[in-house]
Amino acid sequence: MRKVLFISFGFLFVALGVFGIFLPIMPTTIFLIIASYFFMKSSPELYEKLLNNKYLGKYIKDYKEKKGMPKKAKINAILLLWISITISGYFFTENIYLRVLLLIIAIGVTSYIASIKSLKPEPIKNKYI
Repeated sequence: MRKVLFISFGFLFVALGVFGIFLPIMPTTIFLIIASYFFMKSSPELYEKLLNNKYLGKYIKDYKEKKGMPKKAKINAILLLWISITISGYFFTENIYLRVLLLIIAIGVTSYIASIKSLKPEPIKNKYI
């Protein structure tokens, strides 16, 4: 049961990561890292496929090899985090302790994401020069 659940979460986060490639507000890298975690814990085959995917693998490899995250991905991840935490704290709970906990979590995750090295965009290679 756990394996099926983790594989399902893996595919969900891959889908969110793919949406993030096309939607500027969605963070691609974080979703793919989360997907890789679920695949790593449930299906080594799917984990390897994701890691070696010609389009998505680079996001995860750059993070795993401590190269960093694209600056745009970091900004989007932090922005989406704060939007979701704010909405959750404002609309879904009136418990002050839960709101404080959400704030502490948001600050911690923001600090972690901000501490990750920012990748510089790769220059466009012109094959004719």
